[in-house]
Amino acid sequence: MAETSVEAAPAKINLALHVTGRRADGYHSLEMLVTFAEVGDELEAAPARQDSLSISGPFAAGLGNGESNLVLRALGAFRRRWPGALPDGIDLRLAKNLPVAAGLGGGSADAAAALRLFAAMADADIAFPDLLELSRALGADVPMCLYSRPAEVRGIGEIVLPLKHFPTCYVVLVNPLVPVVTADVFRRLERRDNPGLPDIGDPLTRPAQLGLWLSETRNDLEPPAIAMVPVIGNLIAQLRVANGCILARMSGSGATVFGLFGSSAQAHQAAHDLRETWPAYWVAAAPLLAA
Repeated sequence: MAETSVEAAPAKINLALHVTGRRADGYHSLEMLVTFAEVGDELEAAPARQDSLSISGPFAAGLGNGESNLVLRALGAFRRRWPGALPDGIDLRLAKNLPVAAGLGGGSADAAAALRLFAAMADADIAFPDLLELSRALGADVPMCLYSRPAEVRGIGEIVLPLKHFPTCYVVLVNPLVPVVTADVFRRLERRDNPGLPDIGDPLTRPAQLGLWLSETRNDLEPPAIAMVPVIGNLIAQLRVANGCILARMSGSGATVFGLFGSSAQAHQAAHDLRETWPAYWVAAAPLLAA
């Protein structure tokens, strides 16, 4: 039986997202602090006679397995860059555990997981800088997801500066299962020339220290997203008053909201309370990945 390889695709969380300008090509210049949670999709790969992708999991219905799927696009790009390095066929199986169009970088995380899998399977030494270069062609979020560690991110996402230190924290994620189209949120922005991130200065090593720094930051996409999906504001308000919550904010372009905690017990209690209040919504509690 062919050996199966497995790779996690952790959820990406924008702790801060500042829109600082608009470029001549129409893309927005961003400054972000991103981190990743120990919850996400999972990708399996095994040698096969031909390439195939099957999708399972609670959110499989929201994702197609055609040529536009980012996992298959990653496979095609990898084969073109390193011809002959992979088996003739690969059987890919994606467990789609994250909501689609949720502001958690799900598709980009899947593509990044695929690239890591292909590099491990390849009959060649694939240098990380070369893999990173390839990831940039697949989407703005794919490079940061390739790292899957806390980082400052700038430009349109192509400049990734991993942090050397990051405190042990826990996150609660809640999504009202309303897909939000990123382009629609950007179109509703009132300003595109907002101030950038404050300087991090001292290494972030304690949750309270991280919270103080984040108190001076924003998610500039939050107000237009709330105007489109008002329940986002309600979820932020409930998390903000949860015991031990350091920060409550929307991630990315929404509609997922996160609460940041320094205690696992407090995070799981907040998740329990959210499930009681919003039983139809997707809720998860998890540690954040370390630097």
